[in-house]
Amino acid sequence: MNKVLLGLSFLFSCLLFISFKGSNWNTDELTLASLRKIYSKPSRYWPKPNVDKGIAFQELAVIQPSPINLSNDSIKKVVELGKLLFFDTRLSGSNQISCATCHNPALHWADGKEVSIGNEQLPNIRNAPSLENVWIYSSFFWDGRAKSLIEQAKGPITAHNEMNQDLKLLPRKLSKIKGYNTRFIAAFGTSQITNQRIFESLATFQQTIVSQETNFDKFLNGDKAALTDQQLLGLHLFRTKARCMNCHNGAYFTDKEFHNIGLTEYGTKNEDLGLYNITKNTGDVGKFKTPGLRNVTKTGPWFHRGSVKNMDSLMVLYNMGMPEHEIKPGQENDPLLPKNDKLVRGIMLTIRERKALIAFLEALSSPPMAIKVEKLPK
Repeated sequence: MNKVLLGLSFLFSCLLFISFKGSNWNTDELTLASLRKIYSKPSRYWPKPNVDKGIAFQELAVIQPSPINLSNDSIKKVVELGKLLFFDTRLSGSNQISCATCHNPALHWADGKEVSIGNEQLPNIRNAPSLENVWIYSSFFWDGRAKSLIEQAKGPITAHNEMNQDLKLLPRKLSKIKGYNTRFIAAFGTSQITNQRIFESLATFQQTIVSQETNFDKFLNGDKAALTDQQLLGLHLFRTKARCMNCHNGAYFTDKEFHNIGLTEYGTKNEDLGLYNITKNTGDVGKFKTPGLRNVTKTGPWFHRGSVKNMDSLMVLYNMGMPEHEIKPGQENDPLLPKNDKLVRGIMLTIRERKALIAFLEALSSPPMAIKVEKLPK
């Protein structure tokens, strides 16, 4: 896969010298001064984004606060318990792996690996997504198989190649740790430790994991010098010529939907049909959840297998319209033959435009969330 991406990168980087002509979004026709004047206005006066017919997009907006009310003491106690559990390796069968092993706060709650490494050094099959702003979603994992954060927590804890914990043993295991008894009393009123309470605590804590204010938020809040000229051009391209708003919109730069962007690796050892594995609906073949783009430049490598290592390569792929599966003899009527989403198409950005778009994505970066973890219970 990496050799294919490198080859495509070389081929299409040559094409990037070709200027895009014949559209209403030709940036050569707009001066930076005029762009700054346009985008200094409230977003309702911005140019209409380039989205396909039928796309219910939301305009880009400032980050929203977590829905968890930490001034409520009872909720705060659940959050505090969930935080301890999140960083406790004793939730794993080997006592060596915690949730934070794959979701490191210093790495924006991801792990920087292609795929995570779990129990007995076994690799996962997918890249660990960041947990920042996870509260905005109604389904979880790349394929959406969990419908709540409580349901999601069970997956990695029990998976043989992740934390490999037997849920029949976990409550009893934690009950032997006296420090947890008082924590469960504070959070739930009794010392009873159950898997449901463990999952609920983890889910509540995860809803407090948010990204911080970015230069783009400052720009939206009135600081019109918060974006450089290059980033401002990138913002305009993001909304228009680059067509990013079709899938990446709203305050968190995601439509929260599932799309096939051509990375199923169909027919290979790395084949992954995504959402189809859950629904068995052939229309879902190769679809994966649209990630949010806040701190995207800090949370590579990217895509569901971490197959792309740098932003330049990522831009080249989108620029050409992403790889399409080559139909081999005998596959013409294959119901599982992956078909790229109709929203994915070549956009032919110039090198200048591609760099501006990356610069705008960097303006969506913020410092990692500051977090202090108490001593784990004994």
